[in-house]
Amino acid sequence: METMFDTLLQLPLFQGLCHEDFTSILDKVKLHFIKHKAGETIIESGTPCTQLCFLLKGEVSIVTNSKENIYTVIEQMEGPYLVEPQSLFGMNTHYTSSYVAHTEAHTVSISKAFVLSDLFKYEIFRLNYMNIVSNRAQNLYSRLWNEPTPDLKGKIIRFFLSHCEKPQGKKTFKVKMDDLARCLDDTRLNISKTLNELQDSGLIELHRKEILIPDAQKLL
Repeated sequence: METMFDTLLQLPLFQGLCHEDFTSILDKVKLHFIKHKAGETIIESGTPCTQLCFLLKGEVSIVTNSKENIYTVIEQMEGPYLVEPQSLFGMNTHYTSSYVAHTEAHTVSISKAFVLSDLFKYEIFRLNYMNIVSNRAQNLYSRLWNEPTPDLKGKIIRFFLSHCEKPQGKKTFKVKMDDLARCLDDTRLNISKTLNELQDSGLIELHRKEILIPDAQKLL
């Protein structure tokens, strides 16, 4: 049977650490294990990021609002998952999204102080952390240089994918048709027609003020 020790070793930040080093870390660090009920808010957008939070088991909904609250993007993510490691440092050290338990979820957190004082002493941990943050930055940057598409269907798909943390899994966009039309600089009629074509192709499902994408990877 898989132990909590084995689960922690599967997390991307700890992969490559030998058992001896990991045992030494566990002897010194105070880990905060929490079980969350479905529907419980784990992290609220805008709160300070003062710790590394790991989703060990279960599924969370990542809820991200546009700055003007014109639209909301909801993504489903399963554990193991590291929550916003990029928010621990930098000019803005606040969470950009809210995290809500979609099913019963188990999390563990490690304080930023311990990350700085102890974990960064381990070269493997430093490399894992830098790789995670660098890969995310590179992926986001590459999206900016994707060739623009002249057709509206391509523009809509690009809008969806550019607002997703990962281009896989279930996504929900809560947005009014008029607001989506303004974001894409097109008419409401054209947006509605193209969205219905995507629905007929089985790529999305249209609901009142809501667009469901069952599997974002199929949009690629």
